[in-house]
Amino acid sequence: MNGQPTAAAAGTIDIGGDLTVTRLGFGAMRITGQGVWGDPPDRDRAMSALRRAVALGVTFIDTADSYGPDVSETLIARTLYPYPDDLVIATKGGLVRPGPGRWKPDGRPEHLRRACEGSLTRLRVDRIDLYQFHRPDPAVPIEESIGTLAELKAEGKIRHIGVSNVSEEQLRAAEQIAPVVSVQNRYNTADRSSESMVDLCEQETRVFLPWAPIQQSGASQPVADAARSHGVSPRQVALAWLLARSPQILPIPGSGSPEHVEQNVLAASIELSPDEIVAIAKMG
Repeated sequence: MNGQPTAAAAGTIDIGGDLTVTRLGFGAMRITGQGVWGDPPDRDRAMSALRRAVALGVTFIDTADSYGPDVSETLIARTLYPYPDDLVIATKGGLVRPGPGRWKPDGRPEHLRRACEGSLTRLRVDRIDLYQFHRPDPAVPIEESIGTLAELKAEGKIRHIGVSNVSEEQLRAAEQIAPVVSVQNRYNTADRSSESMVDLCEQETRVFLPWAPIQQSGASQPVADAARSHGVSPRQVALAWLLARSPQILPIPGSGSPEHVEQNVLAASIELSPDEIVAIAKMG
């Protein structure tokens, strides 16, 4: 490949019927400190990673108020505002942070409203294009949590609602309250526990955002074989496989390094053979 390919090689995907983004995004969890807590060890480098992603054609950034907490959203605005017209920033609410590496669900209406208002301020926007309920709270009915997001949508503060870390039953319950345009669950070449959810999103033309998309990518022999064949890394093959797995998958690999961003974007130009795709799928 001559030159640096861009995210455009992944094609595009529609979110909610009125937003079109490149089908390779950027996950902004890793532009924070260790344990997804506090400032990144090298703020300038993290900002360079954000700028490099946009320069390479990425038009979808996924973040959350709990990343830092607040750090990721603040750094995105500091780096990229005023935003390019085609950039979609999705964020999430519903988790609180007792400390580094620790996460606790909070789906109470008052918390979600406060979280959304905080994200609007930090991101310097009047409306969040995609606001995702980060994780169902066992202490709060999901209908109650999604009801608050529906109210915020009616107020013009949210454009579209998504859910994260849900079962099909929870998705159906959420849909009874408001349209749900995306699901973000853990999914990669090694962890296929959300296989049925990917199929469901494809059937219903809903966006599926796999988190931890390249985790344990080196653990699969078919991934390693494909990496050798194409002269790329297992991480890049893992991303290429996700893009091939379903047209409704929008991978969101994250990094605090502009060099890693370039490597991730390169994955959009890798064309796995049908045999390679099947072999990797069978390892799940």
